[in-house]
Amino acid sequence: MGLEKEKSDTSIIMDEDEFNRSIEPILSKKWKVYAAAPDRDPNDINAHLKVGFEDVIAEPISSHSFDRVWIGSHAVFELVKFIFYRLLTTLLAVPLAFVLGVVFGVLSCIHIWLVMPAIQCFLMLLPSVQVVWRSLTDMFITPLFHSMGKSLSSIQVKTTEN
Repeated sequence: MGLEKEKSDTSIIMDEDEFNRSIEPILSKKWKVYAAAPDRDPNDINAHLKVGFEDVIAEPISSHSFDRVWIGSHAVFELVKFIFYRLLTTLLAVPLAFVLGVVFGVLSCIHIWLVMPAIQCFLMLLPSVQVVWRSLTDMFITPLFHSMGKSLSSIQVKTTEN
């Protein structure tokens, strides 16, 4: 009637066919299959926002809090982050989407109807401006610098040591 200290080795030996047959009924049941959530950031624009608890609060090996405090603070961090994100997106997503839609619409309109036509006008005018600029340079700047070069080339500097 005492405690018996025996090691009991238990093993189940199954053939591969028997194993596959025993799982088939479980897999063949038609459960609701949910598709994976679509990736809402396919271009990974907000990769810097994938912040976890360990990225924000990290305890070095030399100073650890109690395990339950660590687990509790981790749970509170994730819960509060989740709740506030949902709350703020519920309150701000539609108004901000409206404002950003207006801003990007105005910027697109300005770019399409004002900026690009102005750039095209400048690109059309630049060849003639280039011809005029080259003529002015050849008429005024080039002779000036040629004459300055000829005048200053006659100056000789001699250095002597005492």
